[in-house]
Amino acid sequence: MDALTVVDHPLVQHKLTLMRKSETSTAEFRRLLREISQLMAYEITRELPMKTRRIETPLQPMDAPCLDGKKLALVSILRAGNGMLDGVLELVPSARVGFVGLYRDEATLMPVEYYFKVPQELSGRLTIAVDPMLATGNSSVAAIDFLKKAGASDLRFMCLLAAPEGVARMQEAHPDVPIVTAAIDEKLNEKGYIVPGLGDAGDRMFGTK
Repeated sequence: MDALTVVDHPLVQHKLTLMRKSETSTAEFRRLLREISQLMAYEITRELPMKTRRIETPLQPMDAPCLDGKKLALVSILRAGNGMLDGVLELVPSARVGFVGLYRDEATLMPVEYYFKVPQELSGRLTIAVDPMLATGNSSVAAIDFLKKAGASDLRFMCLLAAPEGVARMQEAHPDVPIVTAAIDEKLNEKGYIVPGLGDAGDRMFGTK
């Protein structure tokens, strides 16, 4: 995959605009995030390995394409990553699931780990880490660090929004990890939030704003 992919499909961009609106309800925000994640999953899984399998159709036998290799692993960067996880799982229900618990220290903007549980044998699986926001990049870099230490070697990162600063930070720390996003916004503000952005994705998703 390319090092950075912006999914500019019209449906993705329209749904993202609806999510950005401050009047969008919590329930609507969750639904839109799930739908966008499912659409973006088509892009990030485009190069999954394939093989053929002999099957019987109602008319005759054929060699039909199907997925090859171990089931992929989806890793949610808590807590907001769970909103994207649901959408991808609807598309790939057999995927193995892991979680990396990180929160951002509001004073230092650095990530603090509080939970880590991932599938076994990550070295043989495509591993997709999901988090709606790639802001400073500190949490995302830390999550990828943990996943590599756990054995993941084929990694991709999927987010809804990215700031140029976060993209640069990720590409500097992990140039081997492709990034798939729906939009690259203007910048970070003084508090480390993406602008124009859509606010705090976790708060809007869970109604804690």
